[in-house]
This record gives sequence, structure tokens and C-alpha cells, in this order.
Amino acid sequence: MNMDQLVRDALHEQAADTTTAPPDFAGRVLAVRRRRRTRTIAGAAVATAVAVAVGVAVPMLDGGKDEPRLATQMNQSDIIAHPDQTPPRDFIAAGNTALAAYYTSSTVKESADQGVARRTYHLLDQKTGKYVKTTKWSFLDVAPGMRTAAVLEKGLPTKRIGLLDLLTGEVERWIPVDRGVAGVEFSPDGSKLVATTYSENPDQQKLAPNDSDGDGKKNDWMPPWDESYRTGFYVLDVDSGKGSWSKVTVHVDEDMPGFLNPRQDFAFSNDAKLVYSGLTMEPNVQYYDFEGKEVATPANEKYLNWYVDAGLSPDGKLAAGDSAGGAKTTASEINDPYTGKRLHKIPGQQLLAWVDNKRLIAFDIAPGTNEFHNRLVLVTIGSDKTVPLSGFRKGNDGAAGRWTPIFAER
Repeated sequence: MNMDQLVRDALHEQAADTTTAPPDFAGRVLAVRRRRRTRTIAGAAVATAVAVAVGVAVPMLDGGKDEPRLATQMNQSDIIAHPDQTPPRDFIAAGNTALAAYYTSSTVKESADQGVARRTYHLLDQKTGKYVKTTKWSFLDVAPGMRTAAVLEKGLPTKRIGLLDLLTGEVERWIPVDRGVAGVEFSPDGSKLVATTYSENPDQQKLAPNDSDGDGKKNDWMPPWDESYRTGFYVLDVDSGKGSWSKVTVHVDEDMPGFLNPRQDFAFSNDAKLVYSGLTMEPNVQYYDFEGKEVATPANEKYLNWYVDAGLSPDGKLAAGDSAGGAKTTASEINDPYTGKRLHKIPGQQLLAWVDNKRLIAFDIAPGTNEFHNRLVLVTIGSDKTVPLSGFRKGNDGAAGRWTPIFAER
């Protein structure tokens, strides 16, 4: 079975089902999704009233540093929402979880039938509370605390990783590496980086052989599903920049050459003692130690889906699950992380980040509307109500200009 057949079969199975397809359904089969977790900052005061608040500049809560940093007016609410904005222009947050950045992606044509998917990022300016466009970086991740971002320059893969000061907008330090890197992600506590190495740019695109989006024009682009350029990963200490590289060979199946997506970045386990990679077929995920040896999945992550970004709750007692909606409604599962048993069913198509042990940020649609016409909402276990945080995204999955959120603990 080739990759095209996998996609067709997945879509046929979804069409035969009675449930509504989740957003980015094809992307769940074919495109990388890196689970992003949020953590509670010990000792930070958070109010509980639900209302829209504005951002103000206050001193950072990090032991006395005097740089200004955006924070909520805690006296009324811990929710900052802008349901009239898409893409967002002003700061969005719930509890200690903030929309630190977002990006759009478009294909830049490099020849008649070759191109590359390039991201355009919008980073939060913590002095003004506005999301500001930057074209400097081809890839980035934001550390917990929103003080630093790991950035990669254009022309992937690149042989240095920048540590960007999010208050000044300047790169404080570069971490040089011997092998080309095309993806980076912080550990949950921000002390380490996992950097995925590739021999060539994993965001390459080629002209599709047919009209895949049905608009009557043969102008669609797709990744080269029969190729994988991934070579391994670095685990690096953020403070010192020191670490080691491990080679990880690509799994190849005789009937399924596309066992990996063209871009399939590594991420840390919940305790940051291992790294893992999503797979496009069973067993769906593979964990590794820092020397690149395959190891068993941790007991509390056995029932996580690598493409469900929210992952484990802050206390580790709940696992964000997949879509559980019906033909006319949207919903998602909250499961027992050790058994996989469903414990709760809550609103939302796609669970993106935990706010605390009861609330999550999700994508969701208005009832009866297009499955791709979704927005950020706040959902709560035990409640059917949702709180809109952003405006609705436009276009279908993969459409140019469609924005993708990046969350971080603030």
C-alpha cells in the first residue's frame, strides 16, 4: 500500500462513519504534529472569574528581574480573549497558558514542479501585547515562561540554533551543531532542546499529479511522500549548549514505504527522560533513550496520540484524547492515561493545550458549519459550555494563510 492509497482509505473510512471528520484529518495521517504541553507556574496567582481582560506591562515573575513583561489584570479574570480576531492581533491567554505565537504556511515555487513550504511567524511582543510578523525564521519553538525562543534560520537544514530573547527581539546566543537541523523543541521545563536532524529540507513540495483540492486547476502541491531525509536528533542543554547526537534510522516497510512523514520531528516524553517520534502506522509512536536506542513507551503515555497536542494534564492524571463527536456535534475524549478508558467527553474538535487540570484550549466549530471553519475555545471538563478565544479560521486544511497556534506557559 502506498501513501496515496493510505490517505484514500483513511478518508473512505471516515466518510463511511457517522461521525464528523476532525479538523486537519488528512494532516493527522500525513503531517507532523508535535505535542505541546503546558505547566503551572508554582506560586503564580490566578483568578477564576470568566471575563475578557486586557494586557498590561508588569515586572517579570522570575525572582526580581525588572524587564517588562505582559501579564493579565489578575483582579478580575485569567482569560484574555479576542473572538473577533482571525488571525489574532492581540494577546490571547487562559490561566498560565498563552498563545505565544502563530504561523501561516505557503508554498514558494522554486521550479516548474518543485517548491518548499515556508512558515511566516507572528510572535507576541510582550511590551505591546500585539502579535508581530517576522520573516527571519524558518522554524521556532517558545520555552516555558515565554522569555526565550529557539529559532532556525532560513535555508533548512541549518547548522546553528539561535536562542532568541523575546523581550528584546535579539538572539542572545547561537548553539553550533555539526549536522543540519530542521526542527527544535524545548523540554517541558525548558532546560533542554531536542533538535531533529535532516540531510535535506523536510518541507520540500512537489506539484501534485492531479487536482487534489477539486478547484478545477492543476496547481496543488504535496510533500514527496516516498522520501524521508531524517537522520537523527540532538539532545542539548540550553544553558551550556552541550549535548550529543544520536543516529536514528528510518523504518521502512515493504508494503508501506512512507512509515515516516517527510517532516517527523522528535519531541520529549512528559518527564523529559526520553524522546519519541510519531509514526504513520502501528505502533503509531516510538520512544528512544538519549543514545538513540528504541525503548518501551512509558506507562502513562501508552494511550496518548502523538497528533493530539495537549497530551497529559499538569498533574498527570488525565490524557487528552482524540475526536469523539457525532454526525452533528463535536466532542473529544479525556482518558485514563494508564488504561485508555474514557473518563470524560467534552466539547471541542481538537485538544491543543491544558490550562489547568480541568480546562483545555481546543479548536472547535460553530454547530452545523464547515469542519475547517474553527476557532480557539476554552473548554471545561464537566461542562458543555465553551468560551471563544479567537475568531474562526478560514479555508480548508492546508490553505495558504490558515494560521497554526503555538502555546507556551507564561
